[in-house]
Amino acid sequence: MIKLTDYMKAIQGENNTPALDLGVIELDGAYVCDMLSDVMGSAKPKQAWITIMKHLNVIAVASMTGIPVIVLSKGNVPDAAVIDKATEEGIALISSPLPSFELAGILYSQLKA
Repeated sequence: MIKLTDYMKAIQGENNTPALDLGVIELDGAYVCDMLSDVMGSAKPKQAWITIMKHLNVIAVASMTGIPVIVLSKGNVPDAAVIDKATEEGIALISSPLPSFELAGILYSQLKA
């Protein structure tokens, strides 16, 4: 397990949900996918969801699956309505300039260290 805050440093992550305490979130893996139905069926709690999708439906899927953080790759930034809903649901939204492949590789390396 690693702390989300440690992962954020490695990926140049920007917190889009500043009202949430990111220091309490721990990760044991990631799910990398841009298909909502696949995430609903396969993602697990304590995983980061790495995606380019930044619309409101990702918050609903993360909430249903117990995902504590959505990492938006390639510099994607959610709009205010998505940020508000994520905060309400207690789901962290992190933006990173890195592509999904690199984000997954960095998390894998940190977990195996």
